[in-house]
Amino acid sequence: MGKIIALVDGSIYSESVCDHAAWVAKSKGWSVDIVHVIGRRDESADPRNLSGNIGLGARTALLNELAELDAQKARLAQKRGRAILEDAVARATAEGVEAHARLRMGDLVETLREMEADADLVIVGKRGEAADFAKMHLGSNVERVARSTTRPMLVASRAFQPVKKLLVAFDGGTPALKAVDHIARSELFAGLKLHLLTVGTDTTETKRGIEGAAALLKGAGYEVTTEIVAGEPDKVIADRAEAHDFDLLIMGAYGHSRIRNLFIGSTTTEMIRSCKVPVLLFR
Repeated sequence: MGKIIALVDGSIYSESVCDHAAWVAKSKGWSVDIVHVIGRRDESADPRNLSGNIGLGARTALLNELAELDAQKARLAQKRGRAILEDAVARATAEGVEAHARLRMGDLVETLREMEADADLVIVGKRGEAADFAKMHLGSNVERVARSTTRPMLVASRAFQPVKKLLVAFDGGTPALKAVDHIARSELFAGLKLHLLTVGTDTTETKRGIEGAAALLKGAGYEVTTEIVAGEPDKVIADRAEAHDFDLLIMGAYGHSRIRNLFIGSTTTEMIRSCKVPVLLFR
């Protein structure tokens, strides 16, 4: 049985993460591990020295009081984490899928790296509870997770909606080819309409690449349209996704070399930030 790792916190995006996880799990017959990670700052019991220039006895008493406060904070963080997981598991199981709660402490990326070995998909909300909505910033952990995970990663939008139309951003690179191959083999998208979009120069090589991808998808039974458009990838793709009511964007993400990662990575980050639909990323 396949497995999904769904990362949740106290944000409004966690409900969407659970709904997207249930959608995939029901279609594929996979189970879901719903994971909440308590960061080191939240669970620290290390008393910080705030005693200043006070007497030794008073300082010891103050440090003991601070240690107790930190211990209370850690216990509260664990209770809150369990409550978040209980709600998330209840939401997923109500959809008829097998879901398990996993409470972990430490760094999110390190924890995910330890857990993802037998996972098939990672799902995370576009923004966490600490994100700055006014400035439309991504959650602080989304890009870290996207750059580190070796699994396909679904970035959930604010609310789940049934997926009927797919937009595939195709640049001919290895991650994009992986995405096309995954779609062709996946029953999750069977019967959906699909549009392949390449942003770049309309050359013979570009045409050959997108037509080859389209042929593979048509062979798998998809109804496919293609388009090559000049412009800035992040703006063109985001505009297409919104103007034509696509429900899901699928794309390759983040290069492996430092230089490629610098340029392609920034485009991927901007795509996640600007698109209002969920984004499925392949490395």
